[in-house]
Amino acid sequence: MTNDKLSELELFFQLSLDLLCVAGLDGYFKRVNPAFERTLGYSPEELLSQPFIAFVHPDDKASTLAEVEKLATGSPTIYFENRYCCKNGEYKWLDWTAFPLLEKGLLYAIARDVTEKKHLESQLLRTQRLESIGTLASGISHDLNNILTPILAIAQLLYLKFPDTDVRTQRMLKILEDNAKRGAELIKQILSFTRGIEGKHTILSIQHLIREIEQIIRETFPKSIDILTDVSPDLWLVSADATQLHQVLMNLCVNARDAMPDGGKLTISVRNFVIDKNYAEMNLDAKVGSYIVVEVTDTGRGIPAEELDKIFDPFFTTKARGKGTGLGLSTVIGIVKSHGGFIDVNSKVGKGSEFKFYLPAVIGYEHKQLENEEFHQGEGELILVADDESAIRDIIKTSLETYNYQVITASDGIDAIALYAEHQNEIKLVLVDMMMPMMDGTITIKTLQKINNQVNIIAMSGLASSKLVCAANEAGVKKFLSKPFTTNELLQALCTVLHPDHCQDFPLNNYNVCDN
Repeated sequence: MTNDKLSELELFFQLSLDLLCVAGLDGYFKRVNPAFERTLGYSPEELLSQPFIAFVHPDDKASTLAEVEKLATGSPTIYFENRYCCKNGEYKWLDWTAFPLLEKGLLYAIARDVTEKKHLESQLLRTQRLESIGTLASGISHDLNNILTPILAIAQLLYLKFPDTDVRTQRMLKILEDNAKRGAELIKQILSFTRGIEGKHTILSIQHLIREIEQIIRETFPKSIDILTDVSPDLWLVSADATQLHQVLMNLCVNARDAMPDGGKLTISVRNFVIDKNYAEMNLDAKVGSYIVVEVTDTGRGIPAEELDKIFDPFFTTKARGKGTGLGLSTVIGIVKSHGGFIDVNSKVGKGSEFKFYLPAVIGYEHKQLENEEFHQGEGELILVADDESAIRDIIKTSLETYNYQVITASDGIDAIALYAEHQNEIKLVLVDMMMPMMDGTITIKTLQKINNQVNIIAMSGLASSKLVCAANEAGVKKFLSKPFTTNELLQALCTVLHPDHCQDFPLNNYNVCDN
């Protein structure tokens, strides 16, 4: 080979962005190019002074040695991936292509840094796992909420109808009502890790929530934990469910506390953040725009790298039996995603963890204060209730009649259309379940509107999925009720539709439903 060719190969070796190396069958690097130092941080001397297996992640050592053994025993070329330890303690994923020159006892290899690719793949796989589990959870939530709806309504009615019963009976009815509500909230919590259920959104300033959380954790957390807050001035507003954000912050703070049993520092910081195109391309969930970023940082035990991809999975927990449900972080990511945001995690064993969640900001919003007004009882209006669950039909009928409404009921969409055609001049509002056999809610609503395009319709469902609520919205319903709902919520919905001048209005179903 001519000197010119040798110089060209040397120039390629020196300038290549990929990692190029020559190794011996004795397990040592013989030569590495500058890309090694740029990627891993070690000098050539440091890399050549130890066996190359010393730099490989402990979990990848056996598979790496097995691949090298293939080369040593005659395989022409091998392809594999492993993790190399950087000088700063981080690990980089490297994608290797290697081939032998056995007569010289040498191995030649080319590696490419695929860490960012692995990170994106991990995000995608995590999203797919959550979606599959969310589909399963959504499938049973409709039936569970239908079961809880009459239980909750009956408990409330009995509590109000028999105020003179003994204290023990009143207490038992209150326990029944409270536990029905808790059951409904548990269903929502399980569903919150998908985008299938969303909360009641209002425009709010997050610093008020931070102050509430700070007060709670200062009063309840061990004194061995130092609590710091850093909230930037002039924060942008967000469209959010205050209760759900409170839950996100409390879950993250409680996890931080549990990670510091011997004390440490818990820091909560909030600032404005603008995401540009480059940042969005590096994170599957990010979009270009203005965000609020909330950081919850601790100095605790940290999370092992092999567990980072699992921490948002429902029911995954590293806590001892009885100490955690495994729903905390799955709820967190579900709530953040339902708000159009995303979450990043950085953690090192022994050095603590940092959770950052990003929420889209609302720019240029002028807050208008709404007055609180009491809802009114009915004025004898006739209401048509269409639901395939007889228990739900009966309890809605009883509840509305208690508050001076008249009610007729239908067991499915076909029955509802027939009854409405017969009594359309008397019926003031139709309450329609979105998921019925024979004819579903969407078709029922459209058919009713063909009979009377001015018909007042309130939709309801045991599964308040974004798709379902959006379908109801597009069909022209006035309100959407998510089962199980309280008697007050039912009466408030009717009041705002039938008597908008006397009742405080609220946005359709109080859900942020349709993606534009």
